[in-house]
Amino acid sequence: MARWRMPDPIDQHQNHANYSVVATFLAGSYLWTFIVTGNPSMRLIISLVLMISLLSSCAGRPGADVLQAVNTRAKDAKIVTAYVASTREKSEEAKKGFSALRAAEPNYARFDISIPPTHKSGKIEWSTGKPDAKKDFVVTKAQMLSKTSFTTDLGDISRSGKQIALFVHGYNYSYQEALFRAAQMAADANMDGVPLVFSWPSQANLTGYVADKESATYSRDALATLLTDLTRQTPRKSIVVFGHSMGGWLVMEALRQLRFEGRNDVIAKLQVVLAAPDIDADVFRKQIEVVGRLNPPLTVLVSKDDRALKASSILGADVTRIGALDVADPQVQEAALKEGVQFVDISNLKASDPLNHDRYAALASLVPQLEASRNGNGQNGIGRAGAFVFDAIGATVSSPFRLASQVVNPQ
Repeated sequence: MARWRMPDPIDQHQNHANYSVVATFLAGSYLWTFIVTGNPSMRLIISLVLMISLLSSCAGRPGADVLQAVNTRAKDAKIVTAYVASTREKSEEAKKGFSALRAAEPNYARFDISIPPTHKSGKIEWSTGKPDAKKDFVVTKAQMLSKTSFTTDLGDISRSGKQIALFVHGYNYSYQEALFRAAQMAADANMDGVPLVFSWPSQANLTGYVADKESATYSRDALATLLTDLTRQTPRKSIVVFGHSMGGWLVMEALRQLRFEGRNDVIAKLQVVLAAPDIDADVFRKQIEVVGRLNPPLTVLVSKDDRALKASSILGADVTRIGALDVADPQVQEAALKEGVQFVDISNLKASDPLNHDRYAALASLVPQLEASRNGNGQNGIGRAGAFVFDAIGATVSSPFRLASQVVNPQ
C-alpha cells in the first residue's frame, strides 16, 4: 500500500522554552484566554485564531436577510439558478433563514441569484445596505420545494444534457455563504447547467470545529441518498461533486458508504473533486481503500501553504492534511499513481483569504482552460492519475510538474 509522507509524530515530552504568557482576546462574543508556552505549534494556532477573529470582527458576515428575494434588476446582470438540499433546520421566522440545528429530514429550495455586471472573478459582492443589483449579489427569486419537485427539476435538467455541479461546503460556513459561493463559481465558469448546494448544519462559527465534524457525520446518509437520487435520473456521467475542506471529508465518507452498499452504479456517474480537503492522511488512505479508483480519477486540489489546514493538522497530532500535501514529494507522486488519485497543486493561484484556504474560488474562471488540459493529449493532458502543478500565468496544468520552468518526471 502506497503511503503519503507523514511528519514525525509530536514528542509530547519535548522540552519547550521555559516561559509562558497569558493571552486574552475577544473573538466574536466569546472571551478567550490561553496560556501560551514556547511551543511553536500553540503559537501558530493562537496566531491563526487571532487573524480569523480580527478579520471576522472587521468584515462581518452576511446574515440570513440576503436570502430574501428582492424586486430589483440590473442591465447586463447574469442570473444563476441554484438548488439547495440541506440537513439544516429551517428557522420558524423566514427572515432568519436556516439554523445550525440538525433537521430530521432534508429540506429543499431553489434560488435565482443576480450576479452584478461589475462582478470580479473569485469574489462575492455582498450587499452592505439596501441590495443593489448593479453592484451586489442579490436573490431575485426564492422557493422552498418538496422532495418530489426537487428531484423532478434536477432530473429534467440532467436529461436535457446540462451538467449538475454539487457543492459541499466546509467548516464555518452558513447556508447563505455556501449558496452564494456556488453561484459565484457557476457564474465565473460560465457553467452550462446548474449548481446544487448540499448545506449541512455547520455552526458558521470559529469555535464550532468539533460540532461541525459531528454535523458533517450526521449528514453522511443524506448526502449518499442525494447522490443516489440524482444518478437514478441521469442517463450519463453528468454530475460533478465538489467538496471543500471538511466537506471533502463528508464527500469521501458518502462515497465510502455507497461502495459498502454496493452502489457502484451511483459512483460510476460521478466526477469528484476535493478542494483543500481537511482529511487526515491516514484516514484518506483508508477511505481510498474502500472507494477505489474512480473514472475519471478523483481530483484533489492542494496548497502546501494552506494555513487553515496547518492548524487542523496541529490539532490532529500533527498528521498531514491531504489538502496540504506537497506534490513535489516523490512519495506523494508514487502514492497518487498507485492509488489512482490526481493531485493538482493550485498554490500559484491568488488566494482570496489570508489563510490561503479558498483558492478554489479563483479556479472557476479558469475552468475552460483546465478542461482543455484535461481533454488534451501528451504532456499537458491531466485526465489521468498523478501529481500536477497549475500554472496560473499560463492557465495550464503542467504534467507531471513544471517547477522552475523544468519538467520533472515522477518515478
